[in-house]
This record gives sequence, structure tokens and C-alpha cells, in this order.
Amino acid sequence: MSNLAYKTKVSQQPEETTQTQTKVAIRKKNKITLGEKILATIFVCAMLIGSIQIVSNQVAIYNANIDIQKMESSILDQEKVIGDLSFQAQELSRPERIWSIAKEMGMDFGEDNVKVIGD
Repeated sequence: MSNLAYKTKVSQQPEETTQTQTKVAIRKKNKITLGEKILATIFVCAMLIGSIQIVSNQVAIYNANIDIQKMESSILDQEKVIGDLSFQAQELSRPERIWSIAKEMGMDFGEDNVKVIGD
């Protein structure tokens, strides 16, 4: 068969057939499914709650550190006061001072009658 004969066959008009075409509704598939959306929402909520928990814990730690620093400074102040008072007590309990006050009051003790307690 030659090329020409083939063309003539093709050139014949095909029979027209009428077919009823039914429209098929084409649904676009979502790229993200409902389950994935739910999982993503749960994940975001968990991350948000975790972030809030971490921040609140850090705030509590910060406040506790401030309280600790205040307590340490008050302890240092009290230790200084205690040190000053103990030095003052040592100064006031010197035997020479006690002898001088006793002599001013008219007491005269012999060295044989005086006992020194604790040192």
C-alpha cells in the first residue's frame, strides 16, 4: 500500500456517533490530610505548652535566686553584727577593765581571792 492510498482512507469522513457524556466530578486531593492536620495541631499545642512551662520555670528559678541573694546578704550583715558584738564582749570582759571598775566602786579584792573562769 502506498502512502497515497492510506491518505485517502484517512480522508474519508468517520461516522459521527453521538455519545452522551457524563460529567465526572473531579475531586482535588488535599496534599495534607485531616489526620496530619490534627497531628500538626496537637504538636503545635504541645510545643506551646512546653514553651510556657519552661518560661514559667525559669521565672521561678530567677525569683528563687533573688531571694537567695537577699538572704545571703542579710546573713553577711548578721555575721558582721555578731563579729562586732563578740569583739565588744571580749573588750568588755578584759580582766584589767573589770579590776578598774571594781576599784572605782570601792571593792578591793586580793589576788588570792579572785578566780579566773574560762579562757
